[in-house]
Amino acid sequence: MPITSAELTASSVTDTTRHVVQEFLAARMAGDVERLVGLFADDVDWLLAENPAVPWIRPRSTGAECAAQFTELAEHTVAEDARASVDTFLVDGTDAVLMGHLSGTVRATGKSFEGPFALRLTVEEGRITRHHLYENSVSIAEACTPS
Repeated sequence: MPITSAELTASSVTDTTRHVVQEFLAARMAGDVERLVGLFADDVDWLLAENPAVPWIRPRSTGAECAAQFTELAEHTVAEDARASVDTFLVDGTDAVLMGHLSGTVRATGKSFEGPFALRLTVEEGRITRHHLYENSVSIAEACTPS
């Protein structure tokens, strides 16, 4: 049975999404903020539960602000203790979902945090337009709070 042009288009959209998300992960792991800025759209639907106790968690909406989150995270955590694993990577058209586990240590307090995460990304025209991160915000807030 031949593949229709709609199926080819859907396949190429999914392939583009997968490629952009893989580039995002590579840039993130390398700490390449300039590359991250290029991967984010000018305007981004950013969702990360606001948490006043955590300096790197705040509202963002531009590609540059979103990329800067990774620099701010690096400034406030111990690089050698940072861990993230991706257990699931699902792509359907313009949407991708990654699930895994993350952990780290807050530099100012020396306290650790850990927990599962889910990240929903949307890629449109080759750039990330949605970044919704769900994580163990209680563990992170507790690690940021001085004893």
